[in-house]
Amino acid sequence: IAAAERWGGGVDERPYLPRAFSVARVAAGEAHFLLEDVGPGSRRLCELGAGDAVWLLGPLGHGFDISQADDRRAILVGGGAGIAPLAILQDRLGADGGAPRPTVLLGFRDAGHAAGAALLEDATVVTQDGSGQRGGLVTEPLVAELDADDNARVYACGPAGMLEAVRALCAERSVPAQLALEAPMACGFGACYGCVVATRTGAYARLCIDGPVLDAELLDAVPEHAGAPA
Repeated sequence: IAAAERWGGGVDERPYLPRAFSVARVAAGEAHFLLEDVGPGSRRLCELGAGDAVWLLGPLGHGFDISQADDRRAILVGGGAGIAPLAILQDRLGADGGAPRPTVLLGFRDAGHAAGAALLEDATVVTQDGSGQRGGLVTEPLVAELDADDNARVYACGPAGMLEAVRALCAERSVPAQLALEAPMACGFGACYGCVVATRTGAYARLCIDGPVLDAELLDAVPEHAGAPA
């Protein structure tokens, strides 16, 4: 996504490249995105008002794969702005009226950022600074859920540290997990190799076309550059 005006080409018009975002929800002919002001690009997008034009290219890459759905219960784990793709995932998982509702666990820095939890239904929300109803890390309720019943399939998106903790917890318990990674993308078509992450095979996955969602078992660890803003 890029703003149609004041986006590159002049001294005060940073940045030059569009920014990659997950679609949070599509409804009534609208595509919804979750933005946080963390740098020049997202700041310019946050400045946009009703009627301002944007440039959008997509969809790119591969999202969460729910074709593997079986008798395992779904657990959605999100952190910060990384909760965005879990909203549309919850909608898709809930489309089958006979399937059990997924468990949703969301973590934020503080209660102010936790307002984004309203995008999802029936979520357990934790805040790192304890300013919400429940303090701690989102991995704490995840541990409790897996200890109670590890017949689960985890779908996660958030900061790199959170994703690495989720990967490790699921690996210890042989629980399948899919991780939505984020890395700086320049081209979006796999040509520049600017968004690669190393895999256990020795090859590199380009998140713009091979991801951004990868099976956790493909990774020895989630690199620091491959997470959403906290």
